[in-house]
Amino acid sequence: MDSQTKAVESTKNYLTTAASIVGSAMLAHTIVKDYLPKELRTIIFSAFHYSFGRFSTEHTIVIKEAEDLSSNELYDASSTYLQTRISSNIRRLRASKNKEKKSITLSLDDGEELIDDFQGVKYKWQLKIPKENHGSNHGRHYGGNPGWDFSSNREVRWFKVTFHKKYKDVTVDSYLPHILEKAKEIKAADRRLKLYMNHNDGWKAIDLQHPATFETLAMEADLKKTILEDLTRFIQRKEYYKKIGKAWKRGYLLFGPPGTGKSTLIGAMANYLKFDIYDLNLGEVRMNSGLNRLLVGMKNKSLLVIEDIDCSIDFKNRNKDKKNESNKSHNDEISLSGLLNFIDGLWSTSGEERIIVFTTNYKEKLDPALLRPGRMDMHIHMGYCGPNSFRVLVSNYHAWHDEHPMFEEIESLLKEVKATPAEVAEQLMRSDTIDVALEGLLQLLQGKRNKGQGKKGNGEDDKDEKLVRVENEEERLESSAEDHETEEVL
Repeated sequence: MDSQTKAVESTKNYLTTAASIVGSAMLAHTIVKDYLPKELRTIIFSAFHYSFGRFSTEHTIVIKEAEDLSSNELYDASSTYLQTRISSNIRRLRASKNKEKKSITLSLDDGEELIDDFQGVKYKWQLKIPKENHGSNHGRHYGGNPGWDFSSNREVRWFKVTFHKKYKDVTVDSYLPHILEKAKEIKAADRRLKLYMNHNDGWKAIDLQHPATFETLAMEADLKKTILEDLTRFIQRKEYYKKIGKAWKRGYLLFGPPGTGKSTLIGAMANYLKFDIYDLNLGEVRMNSGLNRLLVGMKNKSLLVIEDIDCSIDFKNRNKDKKNESNKSHNDEISLSGLLNFIDGLWSTSGEERIIVFTTNYKEKLDPALLRPGRMDMHIHMGYCGPNSFRVLVSNYHAWHDEHPMFEEIESLLKEVKATPAEVAEQLMRSDTIDVALEGLLQLLQGKRNKGQGKKGNGEDDKDEKLVRVENEEERLESSAEDHETEEVL
């Protein structure tokens, strides 16, 4: 038999053996998959992959969108970083367009691979997106689904990065920190605030595009100055809060009639601080434990808002219905105690540099436990439109900065009758001609006076809608300590 014939015979034998092995493996796979219990299948497949992995030179790191109860900073950073590494040889990409950005953003699609080079090391990235059947066991074979988050019982998106196993230390010590730092630089250059809304026990975000600033905010000058000074003081006191052992957070209660600019002030605060807004709808939360999951899911440098807290959920006044409150807490249904722990308990220390804002039209309806220092540190009365607020609105809507013959009479009427900034703004918007707009506003205010409605009198509103300020920081801490001694523990 010549050498060529021997080579052909050897090849035939090799192919026959390989085919036999493949056939046997497929038969074994079918038997295991179709006839063995799920638990036993999982053990067998896990053992197989473990044994196979011992001979592989590759190492894999999984970066999930969420870990335990909180979001994964490394996942967010990786997503931002990889958008700058997109190349033309990737077959399928995801495209998105933000209203504030002129360009289209490209990112990885499900299952597509991206090769990144760092210090001569090749890294292969893949994005995995959960399918529609989030609650099923699909994909949990072969040792489990890496994207399954057991703390929330749902699938999350995840990145898989693969590299040669000898570069594990380089990856952990240099490459991943490099991604975190680059992502931070990218976000700083293109900072877009987010507005989060709660869905189930998690958050969904859209870009925050509220245009309000303190320059355009219709508010009396002294009150505006006080709020700005307090916000600036708060963000500069990280070491102070750490020294005194208090969570780095501050609470604001905005109260007053509808149309006085409470939501606008929140937008101005977010834009001034460069904080994202988390708009918490308590009606969507069923359990106190769900509140806690939402809290730890928030990022630092954020502004938590609960609007119209007096009517968002039926909290029983604890002095009137302690027994009912106790029963609700026992069943973990959302309760006043749960909310208080949410804003001022152990769970509130899960993040830092946070502002908490409650709004209400009726402050007197709120349980006093919500209002004490340490929870709501500043009570801000959002009152009716005054002369300074009126001037700001005229500047906003008509770019008018000079005097006008009608100003004196309008400002005199604003001191006499109740008109919200929203009412004044509506009149100013009715015409592009300032004379016509001011004439309409003048008629509105004269009508209020002539009807004898909304006269301010000598009551609470005669305080020029000033800020109702709780104790300064040092007094607040002393008061909080005394309250803890005398107040019933919730």
